[in-house]
Amino acid sequence: MDVIDFVEKALNIRSFYHKILAGNIANAETPHYKEKDIDFQKELEKQLSGATAFDVIEKAENEGISSLDGNTVNMEYQMVKLNENSMLYSALVHLISKKFSIMRYIINEGRR
Repeated sequence: MDVIDFVEKALNIRSFYHKILAGNIANAETPHYKEKDIDFQKELEKQLSGATAFDVIEKAENEGISSLDGNTVNMEYQMVKLNENSMLYSALVHLISKKFSIMRYIINEGRR
């Protein structure tokens, strides 16, 4: 497996996770809404072995605390996770950008 394929799969998972987190934030005040999450490492292993679907985890309780309306979303924690996911997504984009820059350099040097 090459770096490009690995990063592509990781970016797909990060993008999907962003949608999950955004959904949690959008539903932070929806009664009986259960926070959703994924296990990034497990999803990456599945994607690398050829799986195409993601397993979404629905949390019945948030760290042992559930609000009176049954909603399990902790808005502050979701914002932290969203920020972390965005930074990791950006790092992967930077990595693949560097990989392409190196490939472009090698191609251009080969022409000389």
